[in-house]
Amino acid sequence: MDRFVPYGPSHWVLMVLIVVGSVAVAAVGHRQRGSPSAVVFTRGFALVLLAFGVVTLTYRLLPAHWDIGESLPLQLCDLAWIVAVPALWTHRPLACALLYYWGLTLTPQAMITPALDAPDFPSFDFIEFWGQHLLVIWAAAYLTWGAGVRPTWRGYWFAAAVTLSWGAAMLVFNARAGTNYGFVSRKPDNPSLLDVMGGWPWYLGVEVIVGLAAWALLTWPWTRSPRRVVRA
Repeated sequence: MDRFVPYGPSHWVLMVLIVVGSVAVAAVGHRQRGSPSAVVFTRGFALVLLAFGVVTLTYRLLPAHWDIGESLPLQLCDLAWIVAVPALWTHRPLACALLYYWGLTLTPQAMITPALDAPDFPSFDFIEFWGQHLLVIWAAAYLTWGAGVRPTWRGYWFAAAVTLSWGAAMLVFNARAGTNYGFVSRKPDNPSLLDVMGGWPWYLGVEVIVGLAAWALLTWPWTRSPRRVVRA
């Protein structure tokens, strides 16, 4: 089986799916907003994401596939799908805020510069990586533009605090376990935006500054909009 190649045919197909799927679920959510069918759709979406996440996580935890550096659900993209389930099910503001910032900034970045050294479709690694990322982005798009759950500065500061706490915890865990979750202990081997942010540990500070600034820019337009529906 051929190996996955960044910016090869399958990668471009998936990049298109990000946009097409996001527009589709947002349109469905907007059309259903306030109706009983919206509850059925959003909770069905949550169950699909939960089922996908549990199956892939169970596979990774099996002895034959166990790898302490990859099997634990400690990457932010892993935490994003875990957060997406209650966010879709309940529309709770803080869960939706985490999904908004993680799902619409960090997850797309992981898809643009994928750290995936695996066979191409239809390998399990390929389906796991891309399926998880696509579902998270679609969930964030659905809640934001479909269901009308919008970010606020409270959600911004909550997401910032949780993310910084996670980063600090990963630094400690990586040092003890010899892993590199979150790429906070060293840069990934594949090209990424971190390559232009300096060496370790300087790129961590740059990443925080750039990330918080980008999140602020993604919050500001919503907080000025008179058409807010639900605050997150």
